[in-house]
Order: sequence, then structure tokens, then C-alpha cells
Amino acid sequence: MIIPLDAVDTETLHNIIEAFILREGTDYGEQEATMLEKIAMVKLQLQQGKAVLVYSELHQNVNILPAKQFNQAAATPEDY
Repeated sequence: MIIPLDAVDTETLHNIIEAFILREGTDYGEQEATMLEKIAMVKLQLQQGKAVLVYSELHQNVNILPAKQFNQAAATPEDY
């Protein structure tokens, strides 16, 4: 289930994004970005609809997924 960004408190969203970044260990190119820069990048992707904030009833957790990946997973609702 997609969680609308406006339904999440600003600080909570910040913490979710930070936890996502720490968990994923994403590569940001040749120059390493600061945590604040990474958070801003992920937040922008969420705002642009390139990524979505999702709640998994199966796993009872919140995650950030690329929108395309979520749309593909929606075909198998038992996963999300």
C-alpha cells in the first residue's frame, strides 16, 4: 500500500529516508554525497513520483521502492 507523503510527519519521513539510505548503501557516483544530500535526493524522488513510500502488511514495515518496481510488485499483492 502506498503511503501518501502528506500523511507522514516531516521528521518521521526524514527518519524513514535516513534508515533506507543506511540500509541500502546506495552508490551515488564518483563523489560521495553527505547524508543530508542523500536524504534530499531520495525525498526529491519521492516528491517526483519516481519512488514511493510503501507499507507492507505482510512484513509490517515501511520501505521506499522505485515506482516501477512497486508497480511490477502490485501484480503480486501477497508481496506488498
